Amino acid sequence: MKKVRIILIMLLAIAISHGYSHESLVTGKVTTKYDGKPLPGVLVGIKGFVPSVVTDRKGDYSINVQAHQILVFTIAGFETVEVKVGAQSVIDVKMEVVKIEQETANEITMDMTIMPGLPVRDSRAKKSATGSYTQSYYAPNPAEGQNWNTEAYATIHDNIFHNPLNNPLSTFSIDVDAASYSNIRRFLNNGQHPPKDAVRVEEMINYFNYDYKQPEGDDPFSVNTEVSQAPWHPTHKLVHIGIQGKQIATDNLPASNLVFLLDVSGSMNAPNKLPLLKSAFNLLTDQLREQDRVSIVVYAGAAGVVLPSTSGADKAAIMNALNQLQAGGSTAGGQGIKLAYKIARENFVEGGNNRIVLATDGDFNIGASSDAEMERLIEKERESGVFLTVLGFGMGNYKDSKMEILADKGNGNYAYIDNILEAKKVLVNEFGGTMFTIAKDVKIQVEFNPEIVQSYRLIGYVNRKLNDEDFNDDKKDAGELGSGHTVTALYEIVPVGVDAETGSIDPLKYQKQPKVQKGKYGNEMLTVKLRYKKPDGHTSKLISKVVQDASTRLDKTSDNFRWSAAVAEFGMLLRDSEFKGESTYLQVIELAKGAQGKDEHGYRAEFLRLVQSGGLLAKR
Repeated sequence: MKKVRIILIMLLAIAISHGYSHESLVTGKVTTKYDGKPLPGVLVGIKGFVPSVVTDRKGDYSINVQAHQILVFTIAGFETVEVKVGAQSVIDVKMEVVKIEQETANEITMDMTIMPGLPVRDSRAKKSATGSYTQSYYAPNPAEGQNWNTEAYATIHDNIFHNPLNNPLSTFSIDVDAASYSNIRRFLNNGQHPPKDAVRVEEMINYFNYDYKQPEGDDPFSVNTEVSQAPWHPTHKLVHIGIQGKQIATDNLPASNLVFLLDVSGSMNAPNKLPLLKSAFNLLTDQLREQDRVSIVVYAGAAGVVLPSTSGADKAAIMNALNQLQAGGSTAGGQGIKLAYKIARENFVEGGNNRIVLATDGDFNIGASSDAEMERLIEKERESGVFLTVLGFGMGNYKDSKMEILADKGNGNYAYIDNILEAKKVLVNEFGGTMFTIAKDVKIQVEFNPEIVQSYRLIGYVNRKLNDEDFNDDKKDAGELGSGHTVTALYEIVPVGVDAETGSIDPLKYQKQPKVQKGKYGNEMLTVKLRYKKPDGHTSKLISKVVQDASTRLDKTSDNFRWSAAVAEFGMLLRDSEFKGESTYLQVIELAKGAQGKDEHGYRAEFLRLVQSGGLLAKR
């Protein structure tokens, strides 16, 4: 009888074991608790294991899981949720925003009361060699004592209105970066208002793709323009300038020589840093072809090569090298950059895409580390013909000002990766635009007709302005345009005859005031000129386009026009710009709702949710 009992117990244990090891599919939807809206980008994983799936733009997910296991739902800015699976096949989850409670800091600067995790302007602004300023933002973490937030942003002052009689030309470099938008999203998803200097309006606008016509002929891009009223100032006009880069099929792109330059210092030891970095670069590795080659350079206290140049067909070797990386030590960023350029030069592909992909939080602290030192280093290295893509990760010690300089001076682009969906957008959905340059040193110069334009203001591009004489100087560096990329710029115009408070200057003593030649140029409002070089070229080519004055009603404009205007208005509200006019969060939402268009990936729907979050935070 005793033997029978033992056998029965063993059989029962086996049955239970089999029951527990059986996996079943669990599906569900994740929404926000406060308004019930879908929450995309939530990491859904099994407790004790690496998160394996992410909710889509509708908040939906599906995952194979065993009955005894626990599902964990995490996303920045929301309380983590854990649910035991049991017999459930459908698990819907409502996530609650993290509660932020006020604390009083002890002896902080001027005995200020601040909010943990919220950005606070450091009065000790630092001036770089280029004349710009960087501001640090910090806040104490009560749980960890003196663990300061040292995020740094370059100071931005909004462009002012100019009189075309005194300043007939506006000249700037294009900007395809979109880091500011995803960084702003990180703050808003955390229930925080972003620092004013983190808001670069042109990067918010250019985060989105626009439906411009593809270029024709030999030029690698088309130029598209539109004019209507400015939503935030109905007596003013808004000029929309859109550039569409030629879309090149992935199979037809040139062979790549890529160097992954990865920061594995101790500051990268956080869930939204090195683990997210590994996942992002695994996505990028999946896009590589047999003719592409990858090297991996890492840096912490020193720099070293962990993977020599390897064919994109050997994805297992590349991913294995990535997945074995661990964080620790200080940050010798300058040394890592030098080694990465050396490896890129050794494996240089003539006529190919030679590029370093740098992933870091930007917190360099050994060797060359200041913004000025980084700028000089990159300007020297870019002469090799190697382009640079910069991917930012993390929070708390994030150095946005340094990352922007690296990308700007390194003939490259800059994105901030706040979650795996953003990694997919940058490295999969926009693979060609991020990795393959079709035109470099792209500059725009606009001349205004003073017979029609009383004054004008470029919205954004503060860090991209050029001297007027730089436009014709082929030695002057400017922005790069990738395959399929769009670039959008907006000018706010005060028409002649409209009462406006704009700056004035005293009459000139030593030269004559220019006179307006009435009627000579008819209804021309302005002329747009562009210069660009081929990726391996040294001589620029000129393109010109005349823009006529127009009185198109705002509701009759294209989705491109209204969407870009809505994003610009949101940016001005976040910056509390002196030029925001009659802007309101409600007006942004109404304007954007009517211009969503196809929205295949849900980026525009997400924008509307962020505007709602911004509006709620503004009421505090």
